[in-house]
Amino acid sequence: MKDISIGSWAYTIGPYGNNPVPWEEVITTLKRLGFQGVELGGFPPHPNPDDLPTKEQREACKARLAEVGLRFSGLAANLWAEHLIDTDDPSDYIACFRKNLDFCVDLGIQGLRVDTVQPPTIFETVDEATARRRVVDTWKQCTREAADKGVYVTWEFEPGFAFNKPSDIIGITQEIGSSNFGVQFDTCHAHMVATVGARQPGVPETLPGGALELAQKLRGMINHIHLIDSDGTLHDDETSTHAPFGDGILDFDALLPELNKNQLPHNWWTIDLCFWPDAWAVTERAKAAIDALNAKWGSGQ
Repeated sequence: MKDISIGSWAYTIGPYGNNPVPWEEVITTLKRLGFQGVELGGFPPHPNPDDLPTKEQREACKARLAEVGLRFSGLAANLWAEHLIDTDDPSDYIACFRKNLDFCVDLGIQGLRVDTVQPPTIFETVDEATARRRVVDTWKQCTREAADKGVYVTWEFEPGFAFNKPSDIIGITQEIGSSNFGVQFDTCHAHMVATVGARQPGVPETLPGGALELAQKLRGMINHIHLIDSDGTLHDDETSTHAPFGDGILDFDALLPELNKNQLPHNWWTIDLCFWPDAWAVTERAKAAIDALNAKWGSGQ
């Protein structure tokens, strides 16, 4: 059976931006609902490297989570203020990555999430070859440094960020070519990328088999999994709508056996309710739904 976590960012950004759910309430409620862990959105008001600058503060945060009976399944690093594609000097991005990498080490977090930061419209001002070189070169360095500290790097592709075509995702991952780097496969993003071709510049690139075919093509390159449904729409015309299980059209009985063919460096499945307007209210329902999937597919068949 898989260990189940959920992304804490669902309760701090978007609809919750002006009224975030406090960290203590999040972790105690998740424990009551039967979660094994929480995936940390590393930005205020939840624990983050800037608000917890000392090792003593970080040790206290780590100890409190253990006291509640949860573990961290990963870190979504706050890199969105940085420049990755639209600069030839990645030093600020790398410095911010290092800050979050040290935070992972201090909290005992095994995986660090990245994305390409800039939207797909960036290709109107930066040619794709230059953009790709900047992403690959920077992530190669970040991946090496993370490997030295025992943390893996996982790339969450999605319609809202550059390089959102199936061939981009596969090609960049292969070009980085490190066992410490892989793809974070979010099921709703996979559907919007591979079936809908949402926000893809130029000619859209979709796959006849949709998200399942993308998972098949990425087999062996996936190192982190986010599970949530998709209704085939975008949130605010930017990123995939993270519809609660049962409110969308995804066939998890087809997707999960394929995703089980990847050798992950951990045992987590993570729910992602990002930008869902009543994420806190539907968390219990989401946990019940993923528990049913876990009972069917969590043993790896």
